[in-house]
Amino acid sequence: MNSLIYSIVNNLYNLTIAQLINGDVIAAAVFLMPYVLFFEIPWTLFIFIGLIKYKLNRLREGERRPYFPAVSFLITCYNEGRDIEKTVISLTEQLYPGKIQLLLVIDGASINVETMRAAKTMEGWVNGHSNRSMLILPKWQRSGVVSSSNLGLNFATGKIIIKVDGDTSFDNNMVERATRHFEDDSVVAVSGCLRVRNANETLCAAFQAIEYFLAIHSSKTALSEFNMVNNISGAFGIFRREVLDLVEGWDAGTAEDLDMTMRIKNYFAQSQKKFRIVFDPEAICFTDVPDSFAKFFKQRIRWEGDYPFILFKHYHTINPRLMGWGNFFGILINIFTHIFIPAMVFVYTIWLLFEYRIDFVIALLAAVYLFYFFLLTVIYLISVVLLSERKESDLSRLYLLPLMPFFQFAAKINSLVAILWELVGAGHKDSSMAPWWVLRKNKF
Repeated sequence: MNSLIYSIVNNLYNLTIAQLINGDVIAAAVFLMPYVLFFEIPWTLFIFIGLIKYKLNRLREGERRPYFPAVSFLITCYNEGRDIEKTVISLTEQLYPGKIQLLLVIDGASINVETMRAAKTMEGWVNGHSNRSMLILPKWQRSGVVSSSNLGLNFATGKIIIKVDGDTSFDNNMVERATRHFEDDSVVAVSGCLRVRNANETLCAAFQAIEYFLAIHSSKTALSEFNMVNNISGAFGIFRREVLDLVEGWDAGTAEDLDMTMRIKNYFAQSQKKFRIVFDPEAICFTDVPDSFAKFFKQRIRWEGDYPFILFKHYHTINPRLMGWGNFFGILINIFTHIFIPAMVFVYTIWLLFEYRIDFVIALLAAVYLFYFFLLTVIYLISVVLLSERKESDLSRLYLLPLMPFFQFAAKINSLVAILWELVGAGHKDSSMAPWWVLRKNKF
């Protein structure tokens, strides 16, 4: 055992730049370094530049003019039970002087009795507030989130439509932060910032809290500065009403959030109108994430499998002439991170195990780990300093950062499984987002 540890440490030492004279090291490094040099390091620098750009723009931002358009919330509900009360209270008590309409669409109301009952108990309380109204829309037979969203849209009266899940809650300035962007006529939608509400309950949830902060809070803030936001979250999306009417609402099937984002971009690109999709890190939504690793991997099988399906559906429009170069590069980055990286990580790991001695493999993977841990720590701390509205909470999870590369590695391998399942078994049809008969009968 001691000799193995000595061999690993010795090989790790030999991986330093000064010792890159060993043929094995060079062979392995040649395979790895292009990815490190041409993606990971530039990507980290890109995020850093985007965050600095956002912070400078935010500091220069003047006092907000009084712009408070009427807002309609489409709240899609299924099996939330009394948790729906938290969502309703959170939205009713927003610090927003404009009108807020709550549309609770109860999917499968004939069996979703507890959610229906909880919604009814809140109706009078909400309608008793000034500039607040609530309407319950029961769908007696379950037909999925897309059907619920389109039904709610038919009853919406607001100029701004905010689509949220029934098990979410919000900071009390969320509506004010989200709607301010629509003073700019070129802004057609805003992607809200998702935070993990149950982050302190389990280790799995804590890892996801870090992941959400890096992948959503930090990365999307940077992407937004270059008009490269490529997905408006299905759990928290903010839209100009006219835009939803132009694209005729949500489309049936899975990954409806990515599909909607792509269709909005395609519409405006083909009409050659200037448009922007903005991400606002100050418009905060809290959601519960899977509290076990089994549930997490099952959820990501659906998410990651839906991604290549939607890309294939819109492949003919992935063109810089149609989308603009910013959006086009954003799509390419997503394709690379969601499809190619999982495959590359798997192939590289297997190749090392077959090609080299185990002590060398462990040493090389240790070097890779240290590299990722360093980048992860740097960008996490920078993001906390520049963006976090809950610095103490985010810093309390610093002790988990050494384990995050392993969590990310497992997630990438799981993504590869999801992609293969989509290719072999049409995984987008194997979804809990709608009953099988809905998925079978629509055009997907």
